Amino acid sequence: MLFSRISRIRSTGSNGCRWFLSHKPHLQFLNPPAYSYSSTHKEQNDPFSLVADELSMVANRLRLMVVTEVPKLASAAEYFFKMGVEGKRFRPTVLLLMATAMNISILEPSLRGPGDALTKELRARQQRIAEITEMIHVASLLHDDVLDDADTRRGIGSLNFVMGNKQLAVLAGDFLLSRACVALASLKNTEVVSLLAKVVEHLVTGETMQMTTTCEQRCSMEYYMQKTYYKTASLISNSCKAIALLGGQTAEVAMLAYEYGKNLGLAYQLIDDVLDFTGTSASLGKGSLSDIRHGIITAPILFAMEEFPQLREVVDRGFDDPANVDLALDYLGKSRGIQRARELAKKHANIAAEAIDSLPESNDEDVRKSRRALLDLTERVITRTK
Repeated sequence: MLFSRISRIRSTGSNGCRWFLSHKPHLQFLNPPAYSYSSTHKEQNDPFSLVADELSMVANRLRLMVVTEVPKLASAAEYFFKMGVEGKRFRPTVLLLMATAMNISILEPSLRGPGDALTKELRARQQRIAEITEMIHVASLLHDDVLDDADTRRGIGSLNFVMGNKQLAVLAGDFLLSRACVALASLKNTEVVSLLAKVVEHLVTGETMQMTTTCEQRCSMEYYMQKTYYKTASLISNSCKAIALLGGQTAEVAMLAYEYGKNLGLAYQLIDDVLDFTGTSASLGKGSLSDIRHGIITAPILFAMEEFPQLREVVDRGFDDPANVDLALDYLGKSRGIQRARELAKKHANIAAEAIDSLPESNDEDVRKSRRALLDLTERVITRTK
């Protein structure tokens, strides 16, 4: 193994965090979890900085890819790709780092020149996966905001709110998906096309699961995790696998890439669900407590229900009445729901890190840097506050 990251994470154990239910309708941490950082970690390059130049290129190409001759559609389609509102570009960062981390079946650096045509062509195709993934992701955000009737996204007005036209927001999402399909077809790799087509199916399946849950399903952790995989983790996991397949990796290595993406995605969403209770609208760039107000039951409440079965009655009544929201938050505040959700996120982050540690060894310093950065992201995901 190249790194000792796993044992270091596990040695931190679970940290009993103290928090309280404030007079405002959201939970706040007094002492957030303290995760240890070794000196090696501190010396690592920032993951986003490592691929900053490529991210810029990807962002510029994305803006060009969503150009259309219909002005209203063009304005809508480019809304989240404009300078300053692109978001964290988390998924393209993961994929570009994964592309370098898996640079193990190509010629070793000593055997190739700086302008090796094969390497450039492969990198361009892997960058295309990052672009396709971001278009699919943004399309899903546009559709979600319409379904949730959301007013804000990424700290600015949601597209449906700004345009005052839900139909246009839906069409903009459809347009991005169509552009993603065209870009996907240009790769001429049937396995990769099939993988990312399955992602779109999963997004629809996950959203449908969320909209049509029975009372039993809403209170099932298994159902919640399956829905979370479809809505969040499938995109990044299958995109990571696509990066590996384009790079000519073995099925075993491609599955390691998939496992990294899957578990990173699950950890990311679990923390998102925690922050919906503990964060603020300003820090999240969207409304806090939005899930429970829409009747969506997530991990913290599911764990709280295990400690306080009477919370099930509140959930079954629904949350149209603000008093039920307050009552559910009271139970959550008395439970270990937030802590257990964080612990589950940490478990998935560990599994993601194990996948990187299991990759074939390489002496290439760029490969090693990218792998360290991917490990770094597993910590950033579980310690983030927005």
